[in-house]
Amino acid sequence: MYILFALTGTGLILSLLKDRGKTMDALKTAWKKFSKILPAFLTVLILISVILYLLPDHVISAALAGRNKYLSLLSASLIGSITMMPGFVAYPLCGILLKKGVSYMVLSGFTTTLMMVGILTIPLERKYFGIKVTVIRNVTGFLMALTVALITGLIFHEI
Repeated sequence: MYILFALTGTGLILSLLKDRGKTMDALKTAWKKFSKILPAFLTVLILISVILYLLPDHVISAALAGRNKYLSLLSASLIGSITMMPGFVAYPLCGILLKKGVSYMVLSGFTTTLMMVGILTIPLERKYFGIKVTVIRNVTGFLMALTVALITGLIFHEI
């Protein structure tokens, strides 16, 4: 992550050296766009925080390590679709869930939908991309996540 910060900072400095006026205009434009997105982003962030607070690890684990693998996969995929968290939180969580008996197939469905489907972000996406693109993206992401999970289940001999 620090490498990306360093590259961005270096690029900004080079841009300032080349044309200070254009760089400042670009920064002002970026700030205006960021300011417009910030309220919706904070709303989504607060919703996610509340959901994660209300769903502790043991509740998630109980829902995902059931006897019916396909029902567990569907549950995990739905939870992943409505939850939003960065990879650096999701992958250690999956490590914990794996130790609690959750299968690789279910974890695959959870993490893939977590990264590819965004139910909580629909209002924000709809505003910027339109409802049609938002629905198509989310449905396609969900179906692709289920496909990846089933392939993972086949690879690990869980189905």
